[in-house]
Amino acid sequence: MSQELTKTIKATEQLSLLKQAIIKTRTTLQATRFEFPSGTLEGLSQSESNIDRLTRAVAGMEAQYSQLSSLAEIGQVVNSSLDLDEVLRIVMDTIVRLTKAERGFLMLRDESGQMVSRTARNWEQESINSSESAVSRTVIQKVIDSGEAIVTTNAQEDPRLSGQESIVAYNLRSILCVPLKVKNDLIGVLYADNRIRSGIFQDNERDLLVAFSNQAAVAIENARLFTSLKHTLAEVTGLKNLMDNIFASITSGVITTNFTDQVTLANRAAEKILGQTMLEIVGRNLDDVLASVSKDITPHMAEVRQKDTLVVDLELSHNLSARGNVDWRFNLSPLKDAAQKTQGVAIVLDDLTERKKLEAQRRLFERMVSPAVIEQLNPDSLQLGGKRGEITALFADVRGFTSFAEKQSSPEKLVQILNRYLARMAEAVLSEEGTIDKFMGDAIMAWYNAPIPQKDHTLRAVKTALTLRASVEALYKELPPEAHLAFGVGIHYGEAVLGLIGTEKRIEYTAIGDTVNTAKRIQENSQKNQIVISRAAYERVKKEINVNPLTAMPVKGKADPLEVFEVLGLK
Repeated sequence: MSQELTKTIKATEQLSLLKQAIIKTRTTLQATRFEFPSGTLEGLSQSESNIDRLTRAVAGMEAQYSQLSSLAEIGQVVNSSLDLDEVLRIVMDTIVRLTKAERGFLMLRDESGQMVSRTARNWEQESINSSESAVSRTVIQKVIDSGEAIVTTNAQEDPRLSGQESIVAYNLRSILCVPLKVKNDLIGVLYADNRIRSGIFQDNERDLLVAFSNQAAVAIENARLFTSLKHTLAEVTGLKNLMDNIFASITSGVITTNFTDQVTLANRAAEKILGQTMLEIVGRNLDDVLASVSKDITPHMAEVRQKDTLVVDLELSHNLSARGNVDWRFNLSPLKDAAQKTQGVAIVLDDLTERKKLEAQRRLFERMVSPAVIEQLNPDSLQLGGKRGEITALFADVRGFTSFAEKQSSPEKLVQILNRYLARMAEAVLSEEGTIDKFMGDAIMAWYNAPIPQKDHTLRAVKTALTLRASVEALYKELPPEAHLAFGVGIHYGEAVLGLIGTEKRIEYTAIGDTVNTAKRIQENSQKNQIVISRAAYERVKKEINVNPLTAMPVKGKADPLEVFEVLGLK
């Protein structure tokens, strides 16, 4: 108990003792016949009245002080937590205790503006279940509409509430309901009642609850804001973590810089591409981070900053001490904030080194296999091993190359001439979507109907040979007479084993078998500028071509001579 309250109680006790003394004195004087000075008894009565007035004043001060003490205590209690549910429970238990109510309810507006019950407690500080939560909706609605507190000592007899079904049905008697306001905005109501006793709520309880509701409303709003802030923080944290994961998962390197070209951010891909750690990238000048391409990229960075424009697909080839020659692609863009104000430059960096190598390998492969065939191949379905199938094999070589080579003093010129002839051979094969197996000195090996089936594969081989003949004749116009070399072609149809031959480190897609060997023997026995096909090949295309039967050709490895035909042209 505070010293002020103790003094007030003592003063009340002393006034009571003084009053008793005056009453006793007046009674004694009235019982005697002694003549007292005029006004003595009246003065004692006046003193008694004054003491009564002082006693009431002191009692009022005592009650007011008790309420103020209660409000101060309540303020500490309701602001002791920022957990919304905990604050609501404390508020409701405090109301029931202060007003000596049987039950108490706290209602708050939801997101749709409806007033819904958030907590309900009884005098035993227990939560009330739904079956016991019947309240006077009439009283609550009046408080919501007017924004003013309502107290009734007996709802059954209150003319303001006469005829209301909830009052009668639920046998409600003492009711006290006050608004919860924050900055004049009604956020909810506090409701307390007693279904048994009348007259337990007076104006003092109403005033106390109104004063308390102001503190409670602020505490509730603070708790709601804190809860909302927690949810927002959780969402922002989750979003940040998601963005960090996305940022870290981007395969392209991402680097951001400020106005002074100092790196402010980089992701894991940038670390890998640059071969530097995050500590070596962030915080350093971009010229140091990209030292190997600094001279080339600096003008473009200046362009982005000055013109507020994009620079895309900037490819730079350079040398890194740790990796050798590398190829990088840069996309530069202004780094803008939420207000679209430029804060620096964002750099997206892609390492094209491996892709460039693969593209070079593909271009090399396309010189051996038709691009149309490549597009139909599935690398995942290719396995080491062979598969038997029918093909048309073609061999072609350059005739007279050996004697021509002996007369040349410049190896470079010799190779240049050879490549001109081999290029025409390769172009002729690929034009008919054939597969080039290999170049063998001055000869080429190719086949058709694999890896992609071709119904007219033998005719394609013949067309290749005819195209080759026309190409060589056209080449003569570009070369000096001494470089006019001849050619010979051999074509055969039959079975062969096709597949990937070799090891996991080096494989070769090739065809092996008697069909391949026979085609090579036919080519070796062909004459200058002659296209020779076997009987097996001829039977497949005899309706489409004109031929000249040749003398049966002895072939190494075969007991009987091979029946062959010279191709003259298409019908």
